Amino acid sequence: MDVRLEPWSDSRFGLLERINTPLMRRHVGGPETPEQLLLRHRRYLELPSLGGVMYAVLVDGEEAGSIAHHRRGWRGAEVHETGWNVLPEFQGRGVALAAGRAMLAALRAEVAADPASPGVLHAFPAVDNAASNALCARLGFTDGGPCDFEYPQRSGRFLRSTDWHLALR
Repeated sequence: MDVRLEPWSDSRFGLLERINTPLMRRHVGGPETPEQLLLRHRRYLELPSLGGVMYAVLVDGEEAGSIAHHRRGWRGAEVHETGWNVLPEFQGRGVALAAGRAMLAALRAEVAADPASPGVLHAFPAVDNAASNALCARLGFTDGGPCDFEYPQRSGRFLRSTDWHLALR
C-alpha cells in the first residue's frame, strides 16, 4: 500500500464533501452546511500563507482522507496543531498511521529549518474518539489529559477533547 500526501488544491473540494458526513463528523459536531464547507475549503487553501498545510491523503493514488498541521495559540503559547480524517473504506488499514508519520516527517523538517517555529505539536481528538486517541499514542504523543477545546476556532463551541502533545525538536 502506497500512502502519499499531496498539498490541498482547489480540485480536492469533492474529497471535503465526502468527509462531510454524519459518520465522519460525529466527533466534531456533525456535518457542515454547504456554505460552511466552502469556507473550510478556502481556509485549507490559505493555510500555507499562515504557516500550515492541509494535505490530501492518497492510497495507491486514490483519495483516502486528509491530514493537516497549522499554527495556533494554546494556553498562552504558539503551537502546531494537527487533525485528520480517513474515509470509512480506508479505515483499519494503517492509513492514518502512515499519513501521520509522513506529516510528522515533513513538519519536523520545517521546524528544523526555522528556529522561530513552535517546537511542539498538539492534537485534540474527542475523548470518546477511541481510534484517534489510539493513533496519537502510536505516533508517540503524550496524553495531557482532558480539556475543553474550541472547534472550530472562534466558533464559541467547545468539545471535550484529549490534549495530546509531541515535541518536534
